[in-house]
Parts: sequence; C-alpha cells; structure tokens
Amino acid sequence: MERRTNEAMPVKPTLLRAIGSFIVKARYAVVAAGILLFLASALIGAGTVERLSLSRWEVPGSESYRAGEALQESFGTGSPNLALLVTAKSGNVDSAEAKAAGAALTERLAAEEAVQEAYSYWTQGGTQTLRSEDGTQALVLARLKGTVTEAREALAGLSPQYATEDAVIKVEVGGQDEIFRQAAELARQDFVRAEMIILPGVFVLLFLVYRRFRATALTIGAGLFAMTGTLAGLAAIVPFTEVSTFALNLTLVMGLGLGIDYTLFMINRFREELAAGKSANEAAVRTVETAGRTVIFSGVTVAASCAVLFVFPFPFLQSFAYTGVLVVLSGIVGTVFIMPAFFALLGTRLARRTKPGTPKAASSGGGWWYRTAKAIMRRPFLYGGAAVIALLLLGSPILNLRFGLPDHRVLPSDTTSRIVEDQKLAGFAAEATDTIYVVAPDVVGPQAMAGEIAAYSEKLSTVPGIAQVDSLAGSYANGKQITPPSDIHARFAGTDGGTYLTATPYGASVNADAPGIIGTIRASDAPFEFLVGGYPADLTDFREELLERIPIALALVLAITFVILFLMSGSVLLPIKATLLNFLSLAIMFGALVWVFQEGNLSGLLNFTPAGSIEPSIPILMFCIAYGLSMDYEVFILSRIKEEYDRTGNLEEAVAGGIQKSGALVTTAAAILAFTFAAYSAGEVVFLKMLGVGMTLAVLVDATLIRSVLVPAFMKLAGRANWWAPPMLRRFHERYGISEGGAETEGSNPRPIVH
Repeated sequence: MERRTNEAMPVKPTLLRAIGSFIVKARYAVVAAGILLFLASALIGAGTVERLSLSRWEVPGSESYRAGEALQESFGTGSPNLALLVTAKSGNVDSAEAKAAGAALTERLAAEEAVQEAYSYWTQGGTQTLRSEDGTQALVLARLKGTVTEAREALAGLSPQYATEDAVIKVEVGGQDEIFRQAAELARQDFVRAEMIILPGVFVLLFLVYRRFRATALTIGAGLFAMTGTLAGLAAIVPFTEVSTFALNLTLVMGLGLGIDYTLFMINRFREELAAGKSANEAAVRTVETAGRTVIFSGVTVAASCAVLFVFPFPFLQSFAYTGVLVVLSGIVGTVFIMPAFFALLGTRLARRTKPGTPKAASSGGGWWYRTAKAIMRRPFLYGGAAVIALLLLGSPILNLRFGLPDHRVLPSDTTSRIVEDQKLAGFAAEATDTIYVVAPDVVGPQAMAGEIAAYSEKLSTVPGIAQVDSLAGSYANGKQITPPSDIHARFAGTDGGTYLTATPYGASVNADAPGIIGTIRASDAPFEFLVGGYPADLTDFREELLERIPIALALVLAITFVILFLMSGSVLLPIKATLLNFLSLAIMFGALVWVFQEGNLSGLLNFTPAGSIEPSIPILMFCIAYGLSMDYEVFILSRIKEEYDRTGNLEEAVAGGIQKSGALVTTAAAILAFTFAAYSAGEVVFLKMLGVGMTLAVLVDATLIRSVLVPAFMKLAGRANWWAPPMLRRFHERYGISEGGAETEGSNPRPIVH
C-alpha cells in the first residue's frame, strides 16, 4: 500500500508535541535561557562544595545515640575522636622525661578552644589500656566540641600542629574523626583527579561516535548542565539538612554520565528523523515527542531508584538520594527542554556524516545488531542458557558476602591516621579509642550503690573481648579488681546523679566482632537500667538499622520500576523479566565486590588493604544506582522494540529491529558511563574504589551480555506472552500507557496487547 507523505498524514496532538513545537518556535529564547540557567547554576553551585557536611556512623534515636546524648548532658564526656600516639625516643613512656613531656602535651591539648576534654596515660594513673605492651608508646585521647563538620574542620588545623617530634617524644595524630576527615579530603582530591581524566576522555569518545564537533560539544554541555544544576539544587538543600561531601563525587559521575546518555539518545533520534526526510524543525519536535518521552520516563526510573535511599535515616545515604534526584531532573531539563532548540538551530549540521552517493540505511534491519539478535532468537536456549551460566559463575562469589564495619583500612597504607591505627593494633592489646560506654543517667545517689557497681564491673570485665572495665568502684580485668577506686574514678559519678562505666575492648576482638561484644553487654544483668554507647555501638546500630530497612527499600524499588515498565510496555511479563535480568547484572557487581574487596584479589593492583568483609552502606548505594541504570537501558531498548512491534506486529522483527536501533547506542552510552565510573577505581579511598569497580562492571555487563543476548532470547521464548496483561490492567495501559512511538504517524500500525 502506498504511504502518504508526512505532510498529508494527520498527527494526533500530544502534550510533548506541543512543548516541542513551542521550543522550536522560541528556539532563540530557549537557547539564551538555557545558557543563562547554566551560568547561574555554575555560579550558585560553585559555593556548594564548601557547604557540604561530614557525618559519623550514627543513627538518631538509637540506643547508642541516646547514650551519647546522656554522656554529654550528664557527664560532659563522650567517645574520644582524636588520638595522639606518643612514642618515647629513648627508654619508655614511664621515664621522667617522657612523663613530663606527655603531661605537658595533654595539658596543651586540653587548653585548645576546640577541645572539650583531653586525658592520657600520664593523667589517668598509668592505666594499661593507654600504654603499649612494650612500654615505648602511650596515648593522649581527646573529644572535640561541636558537630562532626566543626570537629573535623578544627582537626584540619590541630593535626599538623600536633604531629611533631623532639628529642624526647614523637607525636602522631589519629582517631576516628581524623581517619574520616582524611578520607573526605582524599575524596575531594579524587573528584578533581577524576574530572581531569573524565572530561577529555569523554570528549574523545564522543567525537569518535559523532564525528561532528558540534554534536560532541552539545553532549558535553548537557553533562555539565546536569552537574551544575545538581550543585545548585544542593545549594538550596544544605541550609535545611546535612549533605555529605561524598555527594560531590556522585554529582560528577552521574551528572556527566546521565546528561551524556540522554543527549546521545536525543541526537540519535533527531538524526533518524532527519534521515527520514523531515525538516530540522519537524525532526526536533518529533524527537521531543518520542525520545523525549522515553528520556523522561527513563529518568523517573533512575530518580525513583535513588529516592529509595530516603528509606534509610542516615544523612550519608540520604545525600545520595538528593543528588540522584537532582541529577536526573537537571539532565531531563537540559536534554528534553533545552537541547531541541539547538537541534532546530543547527539542523543538518548535526546529521551523520555520509559519503556522497551512499544509500540510506534500512529503517530497522540489516545491521550487525539486527543479525545478532536474529541469530540468538534462532537458538534462544543455547545462547540464553550459556549467558545465564556465565553470569551465575561470575556472580557466584556473592554467596560468600559478609557485611562488616568500616575501619582505618578504607585509607591508603601511607596515610598518617592509618599508620597510627596500624601501630595501635600492633603494639596495644586494648583499643582505647573504641571504648564502650555503659550509661545509667537515672541512678540516684551512685555512691550509695558502690557495692552493686563493683559487682557489675567485675562481671562485665569477664565478657569475652573486654580488656578492662573502669567505673566508680575502680578498675577491673578478668573478673578481678586491678585498681581500687581513687580520685581518677570519681568522674564516673554525675554531680546531679547518674553514673557510667567504660569497657575497653581488645583491639583484635572489637575488629573481629564488635556487634557480638555489644550484644553481650546489652544482654547483661545490671543493678540499674542502662544504655550502651561508644563508637563500636554506633557502628553496630548503624549496621543493624541499615540491614533492617533493606527489605523495605528493595520492595519499593521493585514496585516502582514494575509500574514504570508496565506503563511503557503494557505487559506484566516484561517488567518481571527485566527485574530478573537486573538481578543477574547486580549479582555480577556484588560478586566482584566480594572477590576483590572482601577476599583481596587484585588488591595489589588497585592498591588497597582487604578487610575481610564489606561495609554495607556503599553496596546499598550501588544497588540503587545500578538498578536504576539497568532499568534506564531497559526502557530505551524496550521502547524501540515496542515501537517496532506496534508498527509491524511481528515479534522477531520487532526485537531485532528495536535492538538494531538501540543496541549500539545503549552500548556506547554504557561505555561512556562506565568510563566515568572507572576513573574512581584508581582513587585513594576504598569506598570510591568499590563504586568505580563495581559500577563499571555492572554497567558494561548489563548493556552488553544482558541486553544483547538475554533480552532477545527471553522475548523469543515468551512469544506473544511478552505483551500479556489482565483485562483491567490492559484498559489502564490503553488510557495511561507510554511509548516512544508517541503520536500516530505515517506508517504506524498499532497492534493490540494480547490476552
């Protein structure tokens, strides 16, 4: 049948078509507004970096958090977050010279404006928990005032002042806040280093893809627009909530990556419409109506996956939720609502370069992706089964996944605070910076309970992993009193009532099983009601709260993405298929994390120290991002397959044709996004290495093996059931569903969903 021309065919109006028409008509104003918005975002976002916060591993409202509040309010104390490791240059820390120098150092530190309290081996009666086993080293511990950000800002000034050496002693700076202050500083440096690698590298890759400078510049511009828009959005958020400094790294990698991804799809569709004979203006409008629609819903998928992180009540993870949502919003604004104005202005200068006399490509078939999809669908069991077996084998290390707690090994081995921690572990039996606090703020007249407190202290000192217990009744170890009560122990009684005890664990024990020790102490019988706090308790509560909320987050991710894919396809089966394939992709990512970062393979090449476990918050972040990106690619491929199926009604041709039109594009987008993530695999902080290695592998496997092999194999095996939906859901989709096909155009032949 002879087809009518585009001009003769009536076009069903849609909202996006109307928006596209407006953008094209007002293209000069839209371009000017876009440039002004970019400059304003860059100006506003420039100050965001300095306003980002640091955070501790705390859970507001948890038992450890309430214990910390009680310690501060009733006793003016809390977990030490600064440690000075003092090494005697000659003799040991008990020599007269070392004693005098140590006492003077403690007094000097206590006098600092930023320091709430400071104490040391020399001011605590020579307690053995603050002295190394060979007697050559001792500790000065301090608690800094203010929020974590204020404390670590003060540390930035104090650390170089106190890292000194003279004829008597050598002083090195460590402690938990110093560890994570240096981690944040290294993360900033990684951000700058990654920018220097990513931007020129992406430019070269895009130029090789487009072979046109203007298209390359536009795509880079869209990525930068998403980045600056995100930073400007964060600037509006930081006055009201904490946003982690690590969000900066995610802004770079996702802002640039998604901005480029979306622009690639928009430019590719614009080129298709130009090749079909449309004018630049009509091609731009059609691009907004079709690819723009898919970009919006794809972006909603990624944003929804990132927004699930709001389920976790931790500023650290919620920071990435804010960042992910803002990145997607900025990317959509730049690519769907500004970029088409540039399309209308540049027109054929964005078209593919072709040699004179080269025939036009077929609309859907004939290419490598088409032939590959056809070959796979001829033997779906063979190719699909082989791919599944390969993925399961690669992902099998996930069976050994073990969640643990973060420690100093997140830093490079030559970082000063890491060196201090390594020396403490090697030379000190007890880990005083990981002291556990048993707080009883409601005890009235603690002096009158000295006998009960003594009995409880004695029992607590027998808990496996505890080196020493200190209380109002003296100091205890292995069920025996080792130091009778003295003036030093008077600090354990509050002036208005209340008491607390400290249980100092062995370093090896607390590193091996902090949650076990905390659980045993919390289950112990005491003569009073108590709360357990301290850094090990903070980490334990953080991990438990995190793991407890994973099922909720998982259910939300699955529900949201199911709805979006149903709206895209009108099918119940295809969203289920996409979920199963996504989990195969994620199994590869988590398998790599276990094999590399837990078990230590390639640790020499990547320059890190394996901890034997995985800190859970980063994998959860990676799950949400990777799942969103996997669905992102699923939406792009499925939309083209659905468009072809609506046009032809032939399943195999639709799958092969849809993959032909999207396969190379998805792979290119994934390669560029993987390149941006891979830049962090050479970073200094283990958290960022994990993000770089895991996400790079997940994106590449998903866009190649999953989408190019398993998608056609599965759809061939499912046949007409691919498009099945119950009558009620089918009617819902007919009214509210979406597809990149958009409005009915010439040559369209929509097919009904089977049931």
